[in-house]
Amino acid sequence: AVLNEQNKDEMLLRRCALVLCALGRRELAASLSSTTPPPKTTLRSFCAVAKSCTAAAFALATTTQHPVFAATKAEQLSSAKIEGGGASTLQSGRVIAITRGVNLDNTNWEKKVLKGVAFQQSVLRNCNFRFSNLFSASFFDADLTGSDFTGADMRQVNLEMADLSKADLTDADLTQAYMAGAVIKNLEKIDNSDWTDVDMRKDQRSYLCSIAKGTNPKTDVDTRDSLMCPD
Repeated sequence: AVLNEQNKDEMLLRRCALVLCALGRRELAASLSSTTPPPKTTLRSFCAVAKSCTAAAFALATTTQHPVFAATKAEQLSSAKIEGGGASTLQSGRVIAITRGVNLDNTNWEKKVLKGVAFQQSVLRNCNFRFSNLFSASFFDADLTGSDFTGADMRQVNLEMADLSKADLTDADLTQAYMAGAVIKNLEKIDNSDWTDVDMRKDQRSYLCSIAKGTNPKTDVDTRDSLMCPD
């Protein structure tokens, strides 16, 4: 089994929390009378604070915005950890990578195999998903503003409540995708995309029909036909 770097970081930070607790016990014991044992409530409070600080540090380590980790985190997140699988994936024998509710702005996933990966409620603005395999992936309530899905396999993708403002879906195959509640107000690039059997509202379909054109290069399906646009 592959031990990913994020797990190593978490183990290290947890050890730091234990060290902080031990140091806190020593400092508290030294500051009090030798005949008075350190109050249990005080020790529990110190340990709770130490663990909270550690959790916060780990949370920062998993974001691309933190100044210390920004240079390497995007590369790590789009490498072996995700290639081996992702959060909520149903593929057995895969390494679990936590992607739910994470800030992944500006990350590069081009040509990655991300089948079944769950990006629910994650922030994925200006990301590169060009030609990636996203079959049955979930972007429920995710912010996909400005992300590029050119040529991506998005069949059966869950886009419920996702924000697709200014996203690029050129040449994407969205067959049987789920679009209920998706924000598409500023979605403008859908040339040659395939929307066959996509579940969406009537107003969403009308808007997409107003900008639809071209034929999908993989499925050879006309974009307007896939949306069932009126002639």
